[in-house]
Amino acid sequence: MSSCGTCATSNEIRHPSQPKGCQSKGWCSSGSCNMMDSFDWLSDMDVPSEEQFDIIEVRFKAGKKGFFRNVNRLSFYTGDPVVVSVQNGHHVGYVSMQGELVRLQMRKKQVQDNEDIFPVLRLATERDMTKFGEVKKREIPTLYRTREIIEDLGLSMKLTDIEFQADNTKATFFYSADDRVDFRELIKVLASEFRIRVEMRQISLRQEASRLGGIGSCGRELCCSTWLSDFKSVSTSAARYQNLSLNPSKLSGQCGRLKCCLNYELETYIEALQDIPELDKPIKTQKGEAKLQKTDIFRRIMWFGYENENTWHPISVERVVEILEQNSNGIIPETLQEDKDWEKEAKALAISEQLEEMDKKFRDKAKKSRSSRTRGGRRKAQASSSGQAGGSSEAKKKTGKNQNARSRSRRKAVQHPQGGEQAAKLKNGTKANPKKENSGASSPKSMSKKGEGANSKTEGKPRRNYGNRRKPKNSGNGHEKKQ
Repeated sequence: MSSCGTCATSNEIRHPSQPKGCQSKGWCSSGSCNMMDSFDWLSDMDVPSEEQFDIIEVRFKAGKKGFFRNVNRLSFYTGDPVVVSVQNGHHVGYVSMQGELVRLQMRKKQVQDNEDIFPVLRLATERDMTKFGEVKKREIPTLYRTREIIEDLGLSMKLTDIEFQADNTKATFFYSADDRVDFRELIKVLASEFRIRVEMRQISLRQEASRLGGIGSCGRELCCSTWLSDFKSVSTSAARYQNLSLNPSKLSGQCGRLKCCLNYELETYIEALQDIPELDKPIKTQKGEAKLQKTDIFRRIMWFGYENENTWHPISVERVVEILEQNSNGIIPETLQEDKDWEKEAKALAISEQLEEMDKKFRDKAKKSRSSRTRGGRRKAQASSSGQAGGSSEAKKKTGKNQNARSRSRRKAVQHPQGGEQAAKLKNGTKANPKKENSGASSPKSMSKKGEGANSKTEGKPRRNYGNRRKPKNSGNGHEKKQ
């Protein structure tokens, strides 16, 4: 048996009957130390010992198992070594299952609960385990010596394994052979040399691989040595259904036969192939005859190729069925691909033309809006520039008018003394009192002259007082206002 790292034990500590590296009585939770392990998922249930099923399952070398009756109602735990009664002696095994699961297992293997089931004698003592370890040490030397005897006798058989009984009275020799072998002389030689009763048992190549164990091409332990106990026949049709290359080196396992895993997914492939047509002859098109090259079952795609081409054309299963119906009716399609629907293409063209016209309209509108925006911006810029120019010209006109008005007022002051006084006051910064001026003696002639001297545009309007107005900076007369 192989060992695992979780329960490793040194050779000094372990018992000779225990597997190398097992610290839990040859039964670890990982299950890697034993062949054909089974998990007792009802072990945590509290069942009274009186109502518990009285038959237990015991495991022997290389995953071999048997059912034995617990006559004395002993309490066992999974992995405990027990001494059981066998034909012509006793043997030592390990408890692998007990309780109601044993009943279900017996029903699965079609084992009847009758008197033919051997009893459990007792729990194995240290003396039993020591003797059993010494007996197991004889297996390897006996195996090598027996192979030499077989070669000397010229027998066409392959010796695989030897299992000694715990009482050291019997040994079972497992061998495989293609034809029937006459091993009567071999049994006499073995019995006289090893002084034991000899049992020769022929096994198949798959059973041989299950006893020896190994690692498969998938990287896992062999199915036959871990969980598979029912070997079904495997044929090459299983590989054909799954579109596998018929390469014997890839399809065969360590036993030399076809791999058992070819049957695992066979039903799924058969179910998926029901809707895929079977082609006995190539399909016809106007381009030529196309032959089936490959079928993708789950994607439902069939690959066809013409005789004069190296390329393969993927066609859906529905299209292949359609072409087959057309060929049966005498119609030859143009290509392997779907035929063109001219009405649909015409509708599609019309829709595309309408969409293009709509796009053109929207483009024209966008262009017009952009051009109007640019024109409006230009007009605003021109208006702002012209407004600035007009404002400067108006200011110039106003300054000119003010200068003309001042020159006129000076002329009047020279002609009239009162006007001169007002001009002098203006020059000195004093404001004339209009009441005093009006109260002074003034002849109606002077008033008329003043009215005659006024501009015709200012008739009927009050005279403006230019004394309080500030002189413009750009007047050019050189006079500054006194503060």
